Amino acid sequence: MENAPADRIEERLRSTFPEAAIERVEVLTYGDDPAIEPGETAVRVFLSRAGRPEDEEADKEIIQAFEQANRAALKQLGDKLPRFIGWVQFRPDRAGEPPRARGPILQIAGRGRRPTAPDELSEQLTPVNTRLGAADLATVDTLITAGIANSRAEVLRWAIGRIRENPAYAQLQDRVHEINELKTKF
Repeated sequence: MENAPADRIEERLRSTFPEAAIERVEVLTYGDDPAIEPGETAVRVFLSRAGRPEDEEADKEIIQAFEQANRAALKQLGDKLPRFIGWVQFRPDRAGEPPRARGPILQIAGRGRRPTAPDELSEQLTPVNTRLGAADLATVDTLITAGIANSRAEVLRWAIGRIRENPAYAQLQDRVHEINELKTKF
């Protein structure tokens, strides 16, 4: 009974693609993978190797063949899944190996993406990628759980906004401006 939602997600995926295409399905929640944010669910679909060797070149061929054969189904997949699915990742199955951080994958966003924050609508934003340690990630996720923000990106924008509001930041900006002026005199 406790795996009913995961079983339903797997059933929907299996019914969308040819029977022999999917080897296994993992439904992931917060804590299962660092890329999954609080309140988000993701899915890893492991594609059948169909006798192909377990190497990088074969993995690329498997992904390409799956994408070409199922292009229409992949386009509609986001509408067939529940809103809480953040992403679905397709990768060749490697027997007995955990999913690798690298290697060919096909990833699509679910329709459950969080709504765009109001400041994202009015500003041109620059994506920034960062790596956080366990303690920093736990802090960010606590702020999400507490309702301070809806996503990790929003938490970081919120934190930077708090720094910008600090009077010491204005002084720091003035010093940086003075240093830049001195540099131009050399």
